[in-house]
Amino acid sequence: MPRLRIDLAYDGGGFAGWAAQPGQRTVEGELSAALATILRAPDPIRLTVAGRTDAGVHARGQVAHVDVAPEAFASLPGRSARVPEQAAGERLNAVLPADIVVRSVSVAPPGFDARFAPLWRRYRYRLCDNPAAFDPLRRHDTVVLKSPLDVTSMNAAARLLVGLNDFAAFCKRREGASTIRELLAYDWSRDDDGIVVGTVRADAFCHSMVRALVGALVPVGTGRVGIDFPARVLRAGVRDPRVKVMAPHGLSLEEVRYPADAELMARATLTRSVRAPVDR
Repeated sequence: MPRLRIDLAYDGGGFAGWAAQPGQRTVEGELSAALATILRAPDPIRLTVAGRTDAGVHARGQVAHVDVAPEAFASLPGRSARVPEQAAGERLNAVLPADIVVRSVSVAPPGFDARFAPLWRRYRYRLCDNPAAFDPLRRHDTVVLKSPLDVTSMNAAARLLVGLNDFAAFCKRREGASTIRELLAYDWSRDDDGIVVGTVRADAFCHSMVRALVGALVPVGTGRVGIDFPARVLRAGVRDPRVKVMAPHGLSLEEVRYPADAELMARATLTRSVRAPVDR
């Protein structure tokens, strides 16, 4: 069965997260139904995703894979001159709702696994600390704060969290799931519109980890706690009531990076050996 890589983006505001849930509108549910439609499959299509985004979280660089029947895949172009990959992307976008867009569909190389093969995932969080200057057209992807933020202090605190650590203090625990992650980069900057943008990159993230990492830095930026506060919470290993899990709509999955094709299988094997089944 050919394995297809699907690169997609979505506005998470109208979804109860990625994962299919009975009675809930989810990204996986919509994409699975669309695939079943174009492939004329009698049953829901099973998808594997790089990052299981929570309810309200957006994505510009999400990646999923799906194994499809070769006959159904080959039939997608119909009588057109399109290749099956092109036909798959165009036909998916024709039936998907407007808040999901398939960027591309490609036949995945051997060893590709959307979930276990990534080298890292990169997320972005947007904060406006000047309510009078807030652009209301960005209200669905930017969180407004009433207090100004000191980006320099936030960066100093963020650097103390980078590395291989147990991030239990910033994760919603799940039975049997590891909370050890390698935080590869965490930095803050102010863009041309004055928006404070946090960028977080790690090999993987556990449940609510990114929004909790942002919540640990906001009180540093407002001066309510010292620069060493997030690092002290990390070392304590337990949730701290002063660390707020930030609103989901400010967060977006921006990019998932995979190794060279020849290294995909080895990377997926390594990840499976050290990761729990609910990694994000």
